[in-house]
Amino acid sequence: MGKIKDLIKDLIGEPKPSKIVVLDPATAEELTVLQGEPEMRIVGLFTDVAEEKIAELIHAMLYLNETNRPQDSEDKKRPIEFYISTNGGAADDMFGMYDMMRMIREETEIHTIGVGKVMSAGVLLLAAGTKGKRKIGKYCRVMIHSVSGGGHGALPTVINELEAIQQIQEEYINALVSETKMTNKSIKKMLQRKVNIYLSAEEAVELGIADIII
Repeated sequence: MGKIKDLIKDLIGEPKPSKIVVLDPATAEELTVLQGEPEMRIVGLFTDVAEEKIAELIHAMLYLNETNRPQDSEDKKRPIEFYISTNGGAADDMFGMYDMMRMIREETEIHTIGVGKVMSAGVLLLAAGTKGKRKIGKYCRVMIHSVSGGGHGALPTVINELEAIQQIQEEYINALVSETKMTNKSIKKMLQRKVNIYLSAEEAVELGIADIII
């Protein structure tokens, strides 16, 4: 196999970047611009927050963060753009992604962009972007609700599950408080209505879930 690759290389030579010819408006002379493959620093969540997808996102963000480390100045470090459109999903996977974002944003800016719908677990992920760099589509719908779950079996098992759900909800509230302008009291007041709370892009910005409407 190695000999075949060497033979092909001898026949066609090394791959060359594509060439674009543009006209310099100042001199009316042709300028040649070499264009290599664009380096994508974009990741996206366009499905439910679930283990397999979150694993892919974490691997991708770790890689993109690693490529920033050799840069000799902060000015040369490039952000990660994280597009989010989700109905929500598993709390454990949400917290896994959140913890990873908290770690990575210490070295690399994460620009979150909410589009279409950002609901439930997705709200915390949108809010977890680098402050001042969190964007949301003008017509994006944001939804917050209580943590849901269930259990069956013996009474002690059910009680244990309910306590675990309550703990997850408290952690979710605390995380939102740390990432937004909302207070513990205001979030609990929302959740006590026991319905889905829908927010417009403008309301999401007012509450500090995002910073910029696009």
